[in-house]
Amino acid sequence: MDEERIMSILKELDRYTEELEVIKPEEIEEYISSIKDRRACERTLQISIESIIDICNIIFSELSLGMPADEDDVVKKLAIRGVISARMKDILSNMKGMRNILVHKYGEIKDEIVFEAISERLGDFEKFKEEILNFLKSKNKKENKK
Repeated sequence: MDEERIMSILKELDRYTEELEVIKPEEIEEYISSIKDRRACERTLQISIESIIDICNIIFSELSLGMPADEDDVVKKLAIRGVISARMKDILSNMKGMRNILVHKYGEIKDEIVFEAISERLGDFEKFKEEILNFLKSKNKKENKK
């Protein structure tokens, strides 16, 4: 398992979520009225989610789980293998949906949904990090017993 690479991406993820905490406006009206704030939050949220996707893809590949049928197959199989919880699988599916809207359907972005994500859902990034660190720790324990 390329733990060094995963840890590096987790460190970037921490930086991105810290940046979101700093740049996010306190009120939805402020968020909506500032193009600069909206775009900064949207882009930082997007690269935060992409960091999570990258980690999932690394683990998926290194566990030799085959070719994913689609993007959702990666998180589904990681949940089946116990890398992430069933609850985290659902959270990640929603995050990936948000990322796809931010990247591919820019005109359809609902400001209220993005604001809610950056105001109320940033803890999901920390929960993901905890689950990945727990997985790596348990994997190392199993390898050390061999």
